[in-house]
Amino acid sequence: MGGDAFTFKLFGLMFDWTNIISGLIVFAIVFFLLFGLSRKLQMKPKGGQNIIEWIIDFTNGIVRGQMPADEAPHYNFMIFVLFVFVFVSNQFGLLFNISWNGNEILRSPTADPIITMTMAMIVMTLTHFAGVAKNGFGGYLKSFCTPYTAMLPINLFEEFSNFLTLGLRLFGNIYAGELLLKLVAGMAFSHGIPTMIVSLPLEIVWQGFSIFIGSVQAYVFVTLTSVYISSKVSTEE
Repeated sequence: MGGDAFTFKLFGLMFDWTNIISGLIVFAIVFFLLFGLSRKLQMKPKGGQNIIEWIIDFTNGIVRGQMPADEAPHYNFMIFVLFVFVFVSNQFGLLFNISWNGNEILRSPTADPIITMTMAMIVMTLTHFAGVAKNGFGGYLKSFCTPYTAMLPINLFEEFSNFLTLGLRLFGNIYAGELLLKLVAGMAFSHGIPTMIVSLPLEIVWQGFSIFIGSVQAYVFVTLTSVYISSKVSTEE
């Protein structure tokens, strides 16, 4: 979008400074945001406490809507933190998309497929672990042959496609949004004042739309995470 990422090699492996810096800043924002909103809790909530309680109720509702009642409490906190992290990551690049000397310094972490596919891999690994913990290894393996043994290849392909769509959907939406913002901003300075006048309303409208898309994608990501976990912990032995 704004150029190549800053990279460095360590022990023969390539690391991405852009992802590391952006990710650490998002981690810090999420930590201090939640820390600040959860200070001075009262029986009659007000201010920041209202905000964090609304987010908790919202994410708990997602979990309750997808999982069995006895399993939902085990995943409430994870879905809450995951939602906040993905939401902040999606919006981060709208405010802090910074490049220097042809290299990107800051961008939305979720605008990089390495980040989103890693998150998808973590989620899918957790779903399989939850299936084994709930139904035992035998029951977990049996779920791949349900309702018929012939369904095994289809079920395995479904797991792989779930992994791909979970990561690529998030990446594609956030990357496309930030790319278009870059193009509109570039157009604004291409031919002076006339293009600025045309581009400014487009930039404002697309900024608002990108905020909406980032919010929806955070919701979709945690909802699908809940659905995938539910499909494993709900499997009958």
